[in-house]
Amino acid sequence: MTESISIPAAPDAVNDLPATTVADHAPAVGEQTGRSEGRPNGPRDGARKEGRQGGRGRGQPQGRKTSGDGARRPAPPQHPVLAHLATLYPVLFGAKPLPLKRGILQDLLAAQPDVLTKDGLKEALALYTRSTRYLTTMASGQARHDLAGNAVEAVAPEHQHHALLEVFKRRHARTGEDVRAELYGRMLLAAESAGMAPADYALRVRNKDEAANAILDEAMTELTTRVARDQALLQAFEASGKTVNEFAGMYGLHPIEAAATLNRARARAEATLAATQAAAEAAAAQVAAAETATTESESDADVGAEAEAAETDTRASDAAAPASDAAAA
Repeated sequence: MTESISIPAAPDAVNDLPATTVADHAPAVGEQTGRSEGRPNGPRDGARKEGRQGGRGRGQPQGRKTSGDGARRPAPPQHPVLAHLATLYPVLFGAKPLPLKRGILQDLLAAQPDVLTKDGLKEALALYTRSTRYLTTMASGQARHDLAGNAVEAVAPEHQHHALLEVFKRRHARTGEDVRAELYGRMLLAAESAGMAPADYALRVRNKDEAANAILDEAMTELTTRVARDQALLQAFEASGKTVNEFAGMYGLHPIEAAATLNRARARAEATLAATQAAAEAAAAQVAAAETATTESESDADVGAEAEAAETDTRASDAAAPASDAAAA
């Protein structure tokens, strides 16, 4: 029995591109046979060695399929628009791609109106942003870049997570190796780098694939333990009145390790405080907006009532006028 890790396509740098799923690219990932210390198990050393040395494609680089006689198959032809983009913007579309900023399609059309067409560019970018090479870059956590090669925005955690799952999915389909242990580690690293509370991170990146979510949950359990440990260490340091080096000596830590842990705990605490303040401000803004809407509604109702009363007085006055005229006559 196998478990699948279906990965819904995440919003990408390209606007309005058709969505894909992992099922369009690769078969299911093999099932784990056991777990150790709460982590997904990787293949045993013997199996790993056999997978590297034996079987089809022995001694050949992974990722390049071979024909029946052992000769390498030629690489598929590059889309002409992508080839042109690599010439125009080698930093973004060259040998080592960078994550593209959201809205890059419109930027490219505005920058190259006489060279690029919307349909052709849309097709090319759809191929490019779904390539394993680009997804690997997205999974690395690098920032998104504009046409000038400047980092302009962070890759959203859910986009990085989806790219990471897709890369490992394709790797398993290509090599047959059990990638779950390494995927677990990469999930843990990505979540820790995001600086979010583990529960918030899990809620944001979770998808409909239960196998992927199971690995995610185990990684978040370990991260929760790490966060609590780091926070306790920070509190102990702040209460100690010691320097970092002195404190590290007290706890048997290397000074560099101690400093990194303390900085990580501070950054996470600051991020949590900022998120809490932002949520409180958003809630206050909603309350203020609701109060304003209520006040305006009441004001409109008062104006309407006053107008209706004035109209009633006018009608009464008009009705009384003929009677006065008749009496005067």
